[in-house]
Amino acid sequence: MKIYKTAQGALIEHKEQFYLEKSIPWDELINRSQLHEFLLALVSEKDATQVDLTKTEILPPLQSQEIWASGVTYYRSRSARMEESQDGGDVYDRVYSAERPELFFKANIARTVGHLAEVYIRKDSKWDVPEPELTLFVNTKGEIQGYTVGNDMSSRSIEGENPLYLPQAKVYEKCAGLGPCIYVPENGIDPQAKIKLQILRDNQLAFEEEIGIDQMKRKHTELVSFLFRECDFPYGCFLMTGTGIVPPNEFTLQEKDQVNISIEGIGTLTNFIAKKP
Repeated sequence: MKIYKTAQGALIEHKEQFYLEKSIPWDELINRSQLHEFLLALVSEKDATQVDLTKTEILPPLQSQEIWASGVTYYRSRSARMEESQDGGDVYDRVYSAERPELFFKANIARTVGHLAEVYIRKDSKWDVPEPELTLFVNTKGEIQGYTVGNDMSSRSIEGENPLYLPQAKVYEKCAGLGPCIYVPENGIDPQAKIKLQILRDNQLAFEEEIGIDQMKRKHTELVSFLFRECDFPYGCFLMTGTGIVPPNEFTLQEKDQVNISIEGIGTLTNFIAKKP
């Protein structure tokens, strides 16, 4: 089961049928326990509607929720951030093996874009990459209720100068892509699901790689538990779980590049690269 946010309301997909929910506000709709069961009951009372997703504007699936992110949860991410660091990078090695994970605020709705929208690279950065991430939707009680695709845009050149520059490398206008939907399975996402990143430049493949989410060092519940230790989320939150795909050091994004991030069970989030005017 999937939920898409549109200008017309919430579009619920179940068994290849679509159901439109207009009366329940987005925050109220998704922020609940047993979301899968609630949606099943909701669609059982509705008639299916004809929808062409290719002709529907799909909005990022958040409203009042914050997006947080995790770092150094895959070995490849640890290695890449050590390589980019001008200070040796041992801080990333220590985080990888520490009990406490790296967690940081990423974006709110104002700095987030959805499927087929533009994300920005910074004009003061020379080395930029997308970070394809399985993203959890967690309700206000700290319960994982759904999953989506996250594009954690990152300036490797800025963070590489000094780890304390992480907020500037990660948080700026249109720094996050999210979508295209929230996937709400009955029993959690397949632990063998694959994440695939594809970058097109001038309609030609510039980079492609995939990894299984089973390569993540930390459990999803572990990341959530640390986030909720001292933070309250009255509308729930989204938590990006880190990346295991890192393009080679000589690669950097350019304007008009197309970034496709696919996760089995969820779908594909497509963003286009631009700079803030």
